[in-house]
Amino acid sequence: CRKGAFWEDRYHATAIESGEHLRRCLVYVDLNMVRAGAVKHPSEWAHGGYQEIQGMRRRNTILSLDALTETAEVNGPAALAQAHREWVEEALTSALRQRDEAWSKSLAVGSEDFVLKNRELLGGRGRGRAVVEKEESFILREPHEIYGCNFSPENQAIASGNRYLWDVIS
Repeated sequence: CRKGAFWEDRYHATAIESGEHLRRCLVYVDLNMVRAGAVKHPSEWAHGGYQEIQGMRRRNTILSLDALTETAEVNGPAALAQAHREWVEEALTSALRQRDEAWSKSLAVGSEDFVLKNRELLGGRGRGRAVVEKEESFILREPHEIYGCNFSPENQAIASGNRYLWDVIS
């Protein structure tokens, strides 16, 4: 079975509904380096969004705090920074600290209407994709076999006609 960034999707786009779902995703992303063991708190990771939201990084910013406050449904950057600190602290002491496939292997996360609309927008590619209720959200899942091994003929053992080098080496 082929594994790793070369063989599998390294990055995955997920449609996230604004409001509560976006806020939870924002915290989830901020905790990536904590989960990886690189830092104990997102404030220690210079390249993440935490420092930018908290106003600790002034140069080379990538976030539009005005757009983020609007889509996170918070009243202004100062309120966002305060709420964001609280969300992160809560997540650090809860199960939210763990990896969650809803953010890494789903096509959409949000309310049931939001997820169903996204499945409809996918057209034929949306058929057969399950909408699953998870805690306070609904998620549009990829079929599980997409993330499994591919045992098609191209991934089988080397054909006998192409084994010369292997036979010489062994």
